[in-house]
Amino acid sequence: MSLEVWFSFVVASMVLCFTPGPTVFLVMGQALNHGKKSVIPLVSGVLCGDLIAISLSLLGVGALLSVSANLFHFIKWLGAGYLIYLGIRAWRTKTIEGNEQDTQSDLMNSKMIFRDSLIVTALNPKGIVFFMAFLPLFINSNVNVLPQMIVLSLSFLFVSAASASFYAIFSGTIRNKVRSQKFQNWFNKFSGGMLCGAGAITATIQK
Repeated sequence: MSLEVWFSFVVASMVLCFTPGPTVFLVMGQALNHGKKSVIPLVSGVLCGDLIAISLSLLGVGALLSVSANLFHFIKWLGAGYLIYLGIRAWRTKTIEGNEQDTQSDLMNSKMIFRDSLIVTALNPKGIVFFMAFLPLFINSNVNVLPQMIVLSLSFLFVSAASASFYAIFSGTIRNKVRSQKFQNWFNKFSGGMLCGAGAITATIQK
């Protein structure tokens, strides 16, 4: 693989990952809801979800999704429904003042944030089909394919991590700068609206 081909792939991946979509809205919504402490579990969940999507694509699930409309729409609506569920949960969350808030289980929150970001990213059928159709365009079939796939997959994961980190840190910083309980409750509703919006976007995805 030439440096020019690799660079083109990285640029294309940046356009895909940094363009607002369901995963970006999920990251921003969760970071607005939970603050900067959510950055690591959010990024970890997105990376694991992308890794699952890449693996499924390489195993041929992407081809199955591309030809089976029923399976594609089932996974699409499953992901959209989960995003809307997360949005409603965030909307109903009330900020607790004082030490009571500080005694909440950060470990439990981290596990939930990681789980939610992993599920939403992995359940994006468009991502699985994208990897199946996109990666081969940058692979030279005249040389060993496996090393090229590994390099491209790792490059995409790096770009995805950078995108998730940027949006999570940005949104978490905004949340942490506003200490008023009233404004933080408003942030919860705003983040809930973003997650519901992400669910609506996911529901409109076509093959």
